[in-house]
Amino acid sequence: MYQARFIDPAGSVRTGEYEDGTVTFGAQRFAVEDVTLLPPTDPSKIVCVGLNYEKHAEETDSEIPDRPLLFFKTPNTLAGDGDTISLPESKERIDYEGELGIVIGKQCRNVAAEDAEDVIAGYTCVNDLSNRDDQRIEQNWVRGKAFDSSAPVGPVMATPEHLPDGAEIEVRQNGEVKQSSSIDDLIFPIPELIEEITTLMTLEEGDIVATGTPEGVGPISDGDVVEVEVEGVGTLTNDFVSTDFSGDVTNDFVPNQ
Repeated sequence: MYQARFIDPAGSVRTGEYEDGTVTFGAQRFAVEDVTLLPPTDPSKIVCVGLNYEKHAEETDSEIPDRPLLFFKTPNTLAGDGDTISLPESKERIDYEGELGIVIGKQCRNVAAEDAEDVIAGYTCVNDLSNRDDQRIEQNWVRGKAFDSSAPVGPVMATPEHLPDGAEIEVRQNGEVKQSSSIDDLIFPIPELIEEITTLMTLEEGDIVATGTPEGVGPISDGDVVEVEVEGVGTLTNDFVSTDFSGDVTNDFVPNQ
C-alpha cells in the first residue's frame, strides 16, 4: 500500500491510500491535483545519518565512521512533495542530499537489529537540505541542518513490501542525474541503524530515520527543480526560489556530511 497525507478540498487533513494518481479516504476518492499533498507522516523528530555511503565519505575527504553519525532535523524542517521552497536568505550554498527515509510504525526502544522490521511502517523519500555556510562553522549544525523547510519528505509512505532489495536512489537537478546509488551501498544498513538509534532514544510512531546520502551532493540555485526518486517508493519533487541572493553559486566548498 502507498499511504498519503493530504488536505482535501474542504480543508481537512486526511490520511488515505494513494493509487494511480488518486487518494482515497473512506468512500471519497480525489484526484491528486485536487488536493494538497503533505509529508506522509507527522514526526516528532527526524534522526539523520551522516556519511553512510563510502563514496560520499570519499568525496568529502572524510574517514569512514566506525559507528553511525547522528544528527536531528526538527518538525519545522518538514516540507511536502510539490512545495516551493525558499532558500535561506544571505546564504551562498544550500545543497541537496537525496535519501531513503524509514518511517517508524510504533513507539520503540532497545530494538535488536533482527527485530527492526517489526517497528518499520514503511519508507519515503527525503531531501536533507544543508546550509553549508553555517554547517562548516558550527558544532551542532542547528543552523546548517534545521532551518525551515530543510526536510522535504514524500510524496507517500510505501509499506515495506514495495521496497526491493538493493533499491536504487537517484537525484535529478533540472532533469540531470546528480546522485545515483543503491541501499546496498549503505555502510550501516537499516537494521543496524534502528538498533543503534534505539539504544539511545525512544522512537515514536511516525518518526523518520533518514539513512544518509550517496555521493554527488551539490548546490541549489534559484529556479532549480530537484527530484529524489527511490525505487519502489516514488519521486519527491520540489522547486526552489531565492529572494535575495545575487552572487554566483560556487562549488569549492566540500561538505562534511
